[in-house]
Amino acid sequence: MVESDGRQSTGRRAGDASAIRNYPLLLRRYQRLMEISRVLGSTLELPALLRQIIEAARELTHTEAASILLIDPRTGELRFEASTQVDTSQMDSIMVPKEGSIAGWIVSHDEPLVIADVTQDPRHYQQVDKKVDFVTRSLLGVPLKTRDKTIGVLEAINKRGGGFSPDDADTLEILAAQAAVAIETARLFQQSDLVAEMVHELRTPLAALTATSHLLLRSDLPEERRAEFVRTIQQETLRLTSMTSDFLDLARLESGRARFVRAPFAMPELVAECVGIIQPQAHDRSIALRVEVPDVPRTVSGDRAKIKQVVLNLLTNAIKYNREGGTIVVRGAGDQNSYELSVADTGKGIPPDSLPRIFEKFYRVADTEGWTQGTGLGLAIAKKIVETHGGEMTVESQVGVGATFRFTLPFETGGKR
Repeated sequence: MVESDGRQSTGRRAGDASAIRNYPLLLRRYQRLMEISRVLGSTLELPALLRQIIEAARELTHTEAASILLIDPRTGELRFEASTQVDTSQMDSIMVPKEGSIAGWIVSHDEPLVIADVTQDPRHYQQVDKKVDFVTRSLLGVPLKTRDKTIGVLEAINKRGGGFSPDDADTLEILAAQAAVAIETARLFQQSDLVAEMVHELRTPLAALTATSHLLLRSDLPEERRAEFVRTIQQETLRLTSMTSDFLDLARLESGRARFVRAPFAMPELVAECVGIIQPQAHDRSIALRVEVPDVPRTVSGDRAKIKQVVLNLLTNAIKYNREGGTIVVRGAGDQNSYELSVADTGKGIPPDSLPRIFEKFYRVADTEGWTQGTGLGLAIAKKIVETHGGEMTVESQVGVGATFRFTLPFETGGKR
Protein backbone atom coordinates (compact mmCIF):
# COMPACT_ATOMS: atom_id res chain seq x y z
CA MET A 1 0.00 0.00 0.00
CA VAL A 2 1.15 3.54 -0.73
CA GLU A 3 -0.29 6.38 1.26
CA SER A 4 -1.31 9.24 -1.00
CA ASP A 5 -1.48 12.97 -0.22
CA GLY A 6 -0.66 12.41 3.45
CA ARG A 7 -4.14 11.41 4.61
CA GLN A 8 -5.53 8.28 2.97
CA SER A 9 -4.15 4.96 1.77
CA THR A 10 -4.89 3.74 -1.73
CA GLY A 11 -3.99 0.56 -3.54
CA ARG A 12 -2.07 0.33 -6.80
CA ARG A 13 -4.26 1.76 -9.52
CA ALA A 14 -3.40 1.06 -13.13
CA GLY A 15 -5.93 0.09 -15.73
CA ASP A 16 -5.21 -2.47 -18.43
CA ALA A 17 -5.20 0.16 -21.18
CA SER A 18 -2.79 2.34 -19.25
CA ALA A 19 -0.50 -0.61 -18.58
CA ILE A 20 -0.37 -1.52 -22.30
CA ARG A 21 0.28 2.08 -23.27
CA ASN A 22 3.14 2.41 -20.76
CA TYR A 23 4.70 -0.99 -21.48
CA PRO A 24 7.67 0.28 -23.59
CA LEU A 25 8.48 2.88 -20.92
CA LEU A 26 8.24 0.32 -18.13
CA LEU A 27 10.42 -2.12 -20.06
CA ARG A 28 13.14 0.49 -20.48
CA ARG A 29 12.83 1.40 -16.82
CA TYR A 30 13.28 -2.19 -15.64
CA GLN A 31 16.19 -2.70 -18.00
CA ARG A 32 17.79 0.38 -16.48
CA LEU A 33 17.07 -1.00 -12.99
CA MET A 34 18.97 -4.17 -13.88
CA GLU A 35 21.95 -2.13 -15.07
CA ILE A 36 21.91 -0.03 -11.91
CA SER A 37 21.61 -3.16 -9.75
CA ARG A 38 24.84 -4.55 -11.22
CA VAL A 39 26.66 -1.30 -10.50
CA LEU A 40 25.39 -1.08 -6.93
CA GLY A 41 26.37 -4.67 -6.24
CA SER A 42 29.97 -4.01 -7.24
CA THR A 43 30.42 -0.73 -5.30
CA LEU A 44 31.89 -1.13 -1.81
CA GLU A 45 32.89 2.47 -1.12
CA LEU A 46 29.94 3.81 0.89
CA PRO A 47 29.96 7.52 -0.15
CA ALA A 48 30.22 6.56 -3.84
CA LEU A 49 27.45 3.98 -3.40
CA LEU A 50 25.06 6.47 -1.79
CA ARG A 51 25.70 8.97 -4.59
CA GLN A 52 24.91 6.30 -7.21
CA ILE A 53 21.66 5.40 -5.45
CA ILE A 54 20.28 8.95 -5.30
CA GLU A 55 21.25 9.67 -8.89
CA ALA A 56 19.49 6.48 -9.94
CA ALA A 57 16.40 7.40 -7.91
CA ARG A 58 16.19 10.82 -9.53
CA GLU A 59 16.66 9.36 -13.01
CA LEU A 60 14.16 6.51 -12.67
CA THR A 61 11.38 8.61 -11.12
CA HIS A 62 12.06 11.67 -13.29
CA THR A 63 12.25 14.03 -10.32
CA GLU A 64 14.15 17.18 -9.45
CA ALA A 65 15.97 15.68 -6.47
CA ALA A 66 16.53 12.58 -4.35
CA SER A 67 17.83 11.91 -0.86
CA ILE A 68 18.89 9.10 1.46
CA LEU A 69 18.34 9.32 5.20
CA LEU A 70 19.86 6.58 7.34
CA ILE A 71 19.15 5.67 10.95
CA ASP A 72 22.12 6.30 13.24
CA PRO A 73 22.60 2.91 14.99
CA ARG A 74 23.79 4.60 18.18
CA THR A 75 21.14 7.28 18.61
CA GLY A 76 18.26 6.09 16.42
CA GLU A 77 18.18 9.51 14.74
CA LEU A 78 17.52 10.01 11.03
CA ARG A 79 20.33 11.83 9.26
CA PHE A 80 20.90 12.94 5.68
CA GLU A 81 23.72 10.82 4.26
CA ALA A 82 23.36 11.72 0.58
CA SER A 83 21.25 14.20 -1.34
CA THR A 84 21.21 15.70 -4.80
CA GLN A 85 19.80 18.98 -3.50
CA VAL A 86 21.95 19.39 -0.39
CA ASP A 87 25.61 20.35 -0.55
CA THR A 88 27.94 17.91 1.21
CA SER A 89 29.10 20.66 3.57
CA GLN A 90 25.52 21.14 4.82
CA MET A 91 24.41 17.54 5.36
CA ASP A 92 26.15 16.82 8.65
CA SER A 93 24.24 19.55 10.45
CA ILE A 94 20.79 18.29 9.32
CA MET A 95 18.92 15.85 11.53
CA VAL A 96 15.30 14.87 10.90
CA PRO A 97 13.18 13.88 13.93
CA LYS A 98 11.60 10.44 13.79
CA GLU A 99 8.46 11.82 15.40
CA GLY A 100 6.52 14.36 13.35
CA SER A 101 8.36 14.00 10.04
CA ILE A 102 7.61 12.29 6.73
CA ALA A 103 10.77 10.20 6.85
CA GLY A 104 9.99 9.25 10.44
CA TRP A 105 6.50 8.10 9.43
CA ILE A 106 7.93 5.93 6.65
CA VAL A 107 10.40 4.29 9.03
CA SER A 108 7.92 3.72 11.85
CA HIS A 109 5.18 2.37 9.55
CA ASP A 110 7.63 0.57 7.24
CA GLU A 111 5.53 1.62 4.23
CA PRO A 112 5.98 3.73 1.08
CA LEU A 113 4.39 7.16 1.06
CA VAL A 114 3.26 9.48 -1.72
CA ILE A 115 2.46 13.12 -0.93
CA ALA A 116 1.13 15.22 -3.80
CA ASP A 117 1.46 18.51 -1.88
CA VAL A 118 3.70 18.58 1.17
CA THR A 119 2.43 22.01 2.22
CA GLN A 120 -0.85 20.32 3.12
CA ASP A 121 0.81 17.63 5.23
CA PRO A 122 1.62 18.41 8.89
CA ARG A 123 4.42 15.84 8.87
CA HIS A 124 6.51 17.89 6.44
CA TYR A 125 9.66 18.97 8.32
CA GLN A 126 10.12 22.45 6.86
CA GLN A 127 13.44 23.12 8.59
CA VAL A 128 15.28 21.10 5.95
CA ASP A 129 14.02 23.28 3.08
CA LYS A 130 14.91 26.41 5.04
CA LYS A 131 18.46 25.23 5.76
CA VAL A 132 19.28 24.24 2.19
CA ASP A 133 17.23 26.85 0.33
CA PHE A 134 15.14 24.27 -1.54
CA VAL A 135 11.38 24.05 -2.03
CA THR A 136 9.82 20.61 -1.67
CA ARG A 137 6.44 20.36 -3.43
CA SER A 138 5.75 16.65 -3.85
CA LEU A 139 7.45 13.60 -2.43
CA LEU A 140 7.66 9.85 -2.86
CA GLY A 141 9.42 8.02 -0.03
CA VAL A 142 10.10 4.32 0.51
CA PRO A 143 11.79 2.47 3.37
CA LEU A 144 15.26 1.03 2.91
CA LYS A 145 14.75 -2.50 4.23
CA THR A 146 17.06 -5.44 4.62
CA ARG A 147 15.80 -8.88 5.57
CA ASP A 148 15.47 -8.13 9.26
CA LYS A 149 15.38 -4.35 9.71
CA THR A 150 14.72 -0.92 8.22
CA ILE A 151 17.90 1.13 7.93
CA GLY A 152 16.53 4.37 6.47
CA VAL A 153 14.50 6.09 3.77
CA LEU A 154 14.96 6.77 0.07
CA GLU A 155 13.10 9.84 -1.19
CA ALA A 156 12.32 11.16 -4.68
CA ILE A 157 11.30 14.83 -4.61
CA ASN A 158 9.30 17.06 -6.96
CA LYS A 159 8.00 14.94 -9.82
CA ARG A 160 8.53 16.59 -13.19
CA GLY A 161 5.52 17.02 -15.46
CA GLY A 162 2.76 15.85 -13.12
CA GLY A 163 2.20 13.62 -10.13
CA PHE A 164 3.80 10.37 -8.98
CA SER A 165 2.32 7.21 -10.49
CA PRO A 166 2.02 3.71 -9.03
CA ASP A 167 4.81 2.71 -11.44
CA ASP A 168 7.08 5.34 -9.85
CA ALA A 169 6.39 3.83 -6.44
CA ASP A 170 7.02 0.28 -7.71
CA THR A 171 10.29 1.33 -9.31
CA LEU A 172 11.55 3.17 -6.25
CA GLU A 173 10.66 0.23 -3.99
CA ILE A 174 12.66 -2.15 -6.20
CA LEU A 175 15.60 0.26 -6.21
CA ALA A 176 15.35 0.69 -2.42
CA ALA A 177 15.43 -3.08 -1.86
CA GLN A 178 18.61 -3.38 -3.90
CA ALA A 179 20.10 -0.25 -2.33
CA ALA A 180 19.51 -1.42 1.26
CA VAL A 181 21.39 -4.66 0.65
CA ALA A 182 24.22 -2.81 -1.09
CA ILE A 183 24.51 -0.30 1.78
CA GLU A 184 24.68 -3.03 4.42
CA THR A 185 27.21 -4.97 2.34
CA ALA A 186 29.42 -1.88 1.98
CA ARG A 187 29.20 -1.22 5.72
CA LEU A 188 30.11 -4.80 6.60
CA PHE A 189 32.94 -4.86 4.07
CA GLN A 190 34.44 -1.67 5.46
CA GLN A 191 34.12 -2.87 9.04
CA SER A 192 35.60 -6.32 8.38
CA ASP A 193 38.35 -4.86 6.20
CA LEU A 194 39.29 -2.32 8.85
CA VAL A 195 39.09 -4.84 11.69
CA ALA A 196 41.38 -7.27 9.84
CA GLU A 197 43.91 -4.52 9.15
CA MET A 198 43.62 -3.25 12.72
CA VAL A 199 44.30 -6.69 14.23
CA HIS A 200 47.32 -7.09 11.96
CA GLU A 201 48.74 -3.70 12.98
CA LEU A 202 48.14 -4.29 16.70
CA ARG A 203 50.24 -7.45 16.69
CA THR A 204 53.58 -5.59 16.60
CA PRO A 205 53.17 -3.40 19.71
CA LEU A 206 51.41 -6.23 21.56
CA ALA A 207 54.27 -8.59 20.77
CA ALA A 208 56.76 -6.00 22.04
CA LEU A 209 54.78 -5.57 25.26
CA THR A 210 54.56 -9.34 25.79
CA ALA A 211 58.28 -9.93 25.26
CA THR A 212 59.34 -6.96 27.37
CA SER A 213 57.06 -7.86 30.29
CA HIS A 214 58.51 -11.40 30.34
CA LEU A 215 62.05 -10.02 30.45
CA LEU A 216 61.14 -7.72 33.32
CA LEU A 217 60.18 -10.75 35.42
CA ARG A 218 63.72 -12.15 35.28
CA SER A 219 65.50 -11.83 38.60
CA ASP A 220 68.95 -11.54 36.98
CA LEU A 221 68.02 -8.54 34.84
CA PRO A 222 70.44 -5.60 35.39
CA GLU A 223 68.82 -2.47 36.76
CA GLU A 224 69.80 -0.32 33.77
CA ARG A 225 68.16 -2.80 31.39
CA ARG A 226 65.06 -2.85 33.61
CA ALA A 227 64.68 0.95 33.20
CA GLU A 228 65.15 0.57 29.43
CA PHE A 229 62.40 -2.05 29.21
CA VAL A 230 60.04 0.10 31.27
CA ARG A 231 60.56 2.91 28.75
CA THR A 232 59.81 0.46 25.93
CA ILE A 233 56.53 -0.52 27.61
CA GLN A 234 55.61 3.16 28.02
CA GLN A 235 56.36 3.86 24.34
CA GLU A 236 54.41 0.86 23.05
CA THR A 237 51.48 1.67 25.33
CA LEU A 238 51.37 5.22 23.93
CA ARG A 239 51.56 3.75 20.44
CA LEU A 240 48.60 1.47 21.14
CA THR A 241 46.61 4.42 22.50
CA SER A 242 47.37 6.43 19.37
CA MET A 243 46.42 3.48 17.16
CA THR A 244 43.05 2.95 18.81
CA SER A 245 42.23 6.67 18.53
CA ASP A 246 43.13 6.64 14.84
CA PHE A 247 41.18 3.43 14.24
CA LEU A 248 38.07 4.99 15.78
CA ASP A 249 38.49 8.20 13.74
CA LEU A 250 38.85 6.30 10.48
CA ALA A 251 36.01 3.89 11.24
CA ARG A 252 33.64 6.79 11.89
CA LEU A 253 34.75 8.60 8.73
CA GLU A 254 34.44 5.52 6.49
CA SER A 255 31.06 4.52 7.88
CA GLY A 256 29.70 8.05 7.46
CA ARG A 257 29.06 8.31 11.22
CA ALA A 258 31.59 11.05 11.94
CA ARG A 259 29.65 14.21 12.76
CA PHE A 260 31.06 17.55 11.68
CA VAL A 261 30.19 20.80 13.42
CA ARG A 262 30.37 23.28 10.58
CA ALA A 263 30.87 27.01 10.98
CA PRO A 264 32.80 29.74 9.16
CA PHE A 265 36.39 30.32 10.27
CA ALA A 266 39.55 32.07 9.03
CA MET A 267 42.32 29.75 7.79
CA PRO A 268 45.24 32.14 8.54
CA GLU A 269 44.28 32.21 12.22
CA LEU A 270 44.01 28.42 12.34
CA VAL A 271 47.42 27.99 10.67
CA ALA A 272 49.07 30.39 13.14
CA GLU A 273 47.56 28.40 16.01
CA CYS A 274 48.87 25.08 14.63
CA VAL A 275 52.36 26.47 13.92
CA GLY A 276 52.54 27.67 17.51
CA ILE A 277 51.73 24.17 18.76
CA ILE A 278 54.44 22.37 16.76
CA GLN A 279 57.11 25.09 17.07
CA PRO A 280 58.85 23.38 20.05
CA GLN A 281 59.16 20.10 18.09
CA ALA A 282 60.72 21.94 15.16
CA HIS A 283 63.09 23.79 17.50
CA ASP A 284 64.30 20.50 19.02
CA ARG A 285 65.49 19.38 15.57
CA SER A 286 66.73 22.83 14.48
CA ILE A 287 64.10 22.99 11.74
CA ALA A 288 63.21 26.45 10.47
CA LEU A 289 59.54 27.29 10.00
CA ARG A 290 58.53 29.79 7.35
CA VAL A 291 54.87 30.82 7.17
CA GLU A 292 53.53 32.60 4.09
CA VAL A 293 49.82 32.72 4.80
CA PRO A 294 48.42 36.17 4.00
CA ASP A 295 45.12 37.31 5.43
CA VAL A 296 42.12 36.91 3.11
CA PRO A 297 38.71 38.61 3.33
CA ARG A 298 36.74 35.36 3.01
CA THR A 299 36.18 32.50 5.43
CA VAL A 300 35.97 28.79 4.80
CA SER A 301 33.12 26.73 6.17
CA GLY A 302 33.83 23.53 8.03
CA ASP A 303 34.58 21.77 11.25
CA ARG A 304 37.45 23.83 12.64
CA ALA A 305 38.63 21.10 15.02
CA LYS A 306 38.77 18.52 12.20
CA ILE A 307 40.67 20.87 9.87
CA LYS A 308 43.05 21.68 12.73
CA GLN A 309 43.68 17.93 12.99
CA VAL A 310 44.58 17.88 9.27
CA VAL A 311 47.00 20.83 9.50
CA LEU A 312 48.69 19.44 12.63
CA ASN A 313 49.10 16.06 10.93
CA LEU A 314 50.85 17.62 7.92
CA LEU A 315 53.08 19.81 10.09
CA THR A 316 54.01 16.93 12.41
CA ASN A 317 54.89 14.72 9.42
CA ALA A 318 56.96 17.55 7.93
CA ILE A 319 59.02 17.58 11.14
CA LYS A 320 59.28 13.79 11.51
CA TYR A 321 60.44 13.16 7.96
CA ASN A 322 62.63 16.25 7.65
CA ARG A 323 66.40 16.38 8.04
CA GLU A 324 68.12 17.96 11.01
CA GLY A 325 68.42 21.68 10.38
CA GLY A 326 65.88 21.51 7.54
CA THR A 327 63.07 23.89 6.60
CA ILE A 328 59.28 23.78 6.52
CA VAL A 329 57.36 26.27 4.40
CA VAL A 330 53.61 26.76 4.95
CA ARG A 331 51.81 28.67 2.20
CA GLY A 332 48.20 29.71 1.89
CA ALA A 333 46.26 31.37 -0.90
CA GLY A 334 42.68 31.79 -2.01
CA ASP A 335 41.11 31.90 -5.46
CA GLN A 336 37.53 32.57 -6.47
CA ASN A 337 36.06 29.39 -4.97
CA SER A 338 38.48 27.84 -2.51
CA TYR A 339 41.40 28.23 -0.15
CA GLU A 340 44.59 26.20 -0.69
CA LEU A 341 47.12 25.39 2.01
CA SER A 342 50.46 23.68 1.33
CA VAL A 343 53.09 22.28 3.70
CA ALA A 344 56.54 21.70 2.14
CA ASP A 345 59.54 20.07 3.83
CA THR A 346 63.19 19.49 2.91
CA GLY A 347 63.29 15.86 4.01
CA LYS A 348 64.07 12.56 2.32
CA GLY A 349 61.15 12.79 -0.06
CA ILE A 350 58.83 10.04 -1.23
CA PRO A 351 59.91 7.53 -3.93
CA PRO A 352 57.83 7.68 -7.15
CA ASP A 353 56.46 4.15 -6.67
CA SER A 354 55.17 5.09 -3.20
CA LEU A 355 53.41 8.32 -4.19
CA PRO A 356 50.20 6.65 -5.49
CA ARG A 357 49.84 4.75 -2.21
CA ILE A 358 50.78 7.44 0.29
CA PHE A 359 47.15 8.07 1.34
CA GLU A 360 46.30 4.37 1.75
CA LYS A 361 45.41 3.02 5.18
CA PHE A 362 48.42 1.65 7.10
CA TYR A 363 50.81 2.41 4.25
CA ARG A 364 54.27 3.55 5.22
CA VAL A 365 57.13 4.24 2.83
CA ALA A 366 59.48 1.26 2.93
CA ASP A 367 62.70 3.09 3.79
CA THR A 368 61.04 4.85 6.73
CA GLU A 369 60.11 1.62 8.54
CA GLY A 370 61.77 1.78 11.92
CA TRP A 371 63.00 5.34 11.33
CA THR A 372 59.80 6.89 12.59
CA GLN A 373 56.85 5.12 14.15
CA GLY A 374 53.22 5.82 13.45
CA THR A 375 49.91 4.14 12.76
CA GLY A 376 49.99 4.66 9.01
CA LEU A 377 46.52 6.19 9.30
CA GLY A 378 47.21 9.90 9.72
CA LEU A 379 47.25 10.81 6.03
CA ALA A 380 44.28 8.55 5.23
CA ILE A 381 42.28 10.30 7.95
CA ALA A 382 43.41 13.77 6.85
CA LYS A 383 42.45 13.11 3.22
CA LYS A 384 39.06 11.73 4.26
CA ILE A 385 38.35 14.82 6.38
CA VAL A 386 39.27 17.17 3.53
CA GLU A 387 37.17 15.26 0.98
CA THR A 388 34.19 15.20 3.35
CA HIS A 389 34.44 19.00 3.38
CA GLY A 390 34.30 19.06 -0.43
CA GLY A 391 38.04 19.67 -0.88
CA GLU A 392 41.00 17.77 -2.32
CA MET A 393 44.39 16.65 -0.97
CA THR A 394 47.43 15.97 -3.15
CA VAL A 395 51.16 15.39 -2.74
CA GLU A 396 54.25 16.16 -4.80
CA SER A 397 57.73 14.89 -3.95
CA GLN A 398 61.27 14.44 -5.15
CA VAL A 399 63.64 12.01 -3.45
CA GLY A 400 66.39 13.86 -1.60
CA VAL A 401 64.62 17.20 -1.98
CA GLY A 402 61.44 16.90 0.07
CA ALA A 403 57.66 16.62 -0.16
CA THR A 404 54.81 19.10 -0.50
CA PHE A 405 51.28 18.26 0.65
CA ARG A 406 48.40 20.47 -0.49
CA PHE A 407 44.73 20.58 0.32
CA THR A 408 41.84 22.83 -0.65
CA LEU A 409 38.67 23.86 1.16
CA PRO A 410 35.72 25.63 -0.44
CA PHE A 411 35.01 29.15 0.76
CA GLU A 412 31.80 29.74 2.65
CA THR A 413 29.19 31.01 0.19
CA GLY A 414 29.20 34.76 0.57
CA GLY A 415 31.46 34.37 3.59
CA LYS A 416 33.03 37.59 4.88
CA ARG A 417 35.15 38.12 7.93
